[in-house]
Amino acid sequence: MIYKWNYEDLTTPQKEHRDKLAKELGISPVLCQLLIQRGILLEEDAQKFFHPNLSDLHDPFLLPDMDKAIDRIEKALGQKERILIYGDYDVDGTTAVALVYKFLRKFTTNLDYYIPDRYDEGYGISEQGIDYAEQTGVKLIIALDCGIKAIEKVAYAKSKGIDFIIGDHHMPDDTLPDAIAVIDAKRTDSTYPYEHLSGCGVGFKLAQALAQNNKIAFSELTDLLDLVAVSVASDIVPITGENRVLTYYGLKQINSNPSLGLKGIIEICGLTYKNITINDIIFKIGPRINASGRMMKGKEAVDLLLASSIEDARKKSTNVDHYNDFRRELDKRITDEAIHFIDETLDMKKKKSIVVYNETWHKGVIGIVASRLTEKYLRPAVVLTKSNDLITGSARSVMGFDVYKAIEACKDILENFGGHTYAAGLSLKEENLAEFKRRFDAMSMDMIAPEMMRPQITIDAGLTFKDVTPKFIDDLKSFAPFGPENLNPIFVSCNVMDYGTSKLVGKNNVHIKLEMIDRSSAHPVNGIAFRQNDSYERVKSGEPFDICYTLEENVHNGKTNIQLYVKDIDTGQMS
Repeated sequence: MIYKWNYEDLTTPQKEHRDKLAKELGISPVLCQLLIQRGILLEEDAQKFFHPNLSDLHDPFLLPDMDKAIDRIEKALGQKERILIYGDYDVDGTTAVALVYKFLRKFTTNLDYYIPDRYDEGYGISEQGIDYAEQTGVKLIIALDCGIKAIEKVAYAKSKGIDFIIGDHHMPDDTLPDAIAVIDAKRTDSTYPYEHLSGCGVGFKLAQALAQNNKIAFSELTDLLDLVAVSVASDIVPITGENRVLTYYGLKQINSNPSLGLKGIIEICGLTYKNITINDIIFKIGPRINASGRMMKGKEAVDLLLASSIEDARKKSTNVDHYNDFRRELDKRITDEAIHFIDETLDMKKKKSIVVYNETWHKGVIGIVASRLTEKYLRPAVVLTKSNDLITGSARSVMGFDVYKAIEACKDILENFGGHTYAAGLSLKEENLAEFKRRFDAMSMDMIAPEMMRPQITIDAGLTFKDVTPKFIDDLKSFAPFGPENLNPIFVSCNVMDYGTSKLVGKNNVHIKLEMIDRSSAHPVNGIAFRQNDSYERVKSGEPFDICYTLEENVHNGKTNIQLYVKDIDTGQMS
């Protein structure tokens, strides 16, 4: 695969800010360049970035309708009304439900939670869920990570004497549901300073507001932050601003005193003695929580997150681990089927998007399959299956193409849709499938430029091997936690050479274990280039080459070494 390397060059005024920051902070100008690229120009802002503080969290009552929500919750608590916490079946939804339930159960036992069945009910608020609330005497439903478009369902609940509070983070329509409160920082009338909270983050702000209104110490909330960190990482929301603060302290909680449910998952993932990072959540913890909703019942994930004993947590974690194994098998089979269909029936040289449908595909993994197709073909992909007499599916996109807006443009032929810029869901009637394919294909042809279908790497800064000192690495750690809009920086080093000891490793020798030097240092630097064996001859030729990479700490036999995770070798972009 031939990558295009893009460079984050600074303007002359930005370079002046960089040099000024380097003197004020006493850190490498290269790291100050990273700060400038993140919009951090002043020492005061840099200190806030490097040292997140819970005091920097915004007043929760700045969120729209938060005051109305708290008034209604306090009324329910005072009158001992039954409250139902309702959430989506993914990681963000289940962690949000678990968080708010854990906080409210300190004040009432007249409390329940509900996760809709992905297959019988679909995404969001369902009539079945409202019927369950009516049957169990619920007077107030608090919906989290869903509900922003549930106009008809909220009206249905109202007809049964059930009030709704909606706490969501998805894009709203022009008309909001007629709920007691609709808390969403993305509302057009919102003045909240930060709009990228996760659904669980909104749940945390709800708990924060209730605590603040009743003079409950903030320390009563900190044990909930592990769930927020899991949601932020898993839902791929920006780790900036308020999310950075919440995630920073959430990771501290996970690594020091996680809830019993998360401790069970940490054990099953083999992470017990490891410093858990965002990547561990994305690739190990999150998928296991997600697996319940994908394969069985999302409620099982909440049951696990609320486990009251380590024995119960271990038992439930074993179950979700089995679901995750099953999910992986399905994911691989359906991805292989989709790839075979695309290669046999579609001329991808003439197409800028993918829409594939198979009524037998498992609904629980089509989002993952869409991600894999986008990664393979470098085009937005919509993967569809049949569910309850409707075609339902997930979409994923490439950088620069807003798949949510593309789907929204088809809303007149859709039954339901929602999501974000690069990931969305939808459902439609079978008779509208051909028209949806036609429209989506036309939009992609108009809006996707050729360079958007070429894999790209954004280079943050250049380094020589001499620059990679222990102090540089320690200072770089202060940029964590990494995630969207604060990605692990990618560095470039030019004219490096094989030390003579680089070799192929791994099954079928597909990886290169690199030992390199450059003109700044004769001391070899270690690196690993996964699945880049096609560059091995170039590495061993004796000629200099260029690499781009992230810097990682690798712990082996109790010893910590710096290792370069090489993203690409010698693309021909540089000399």
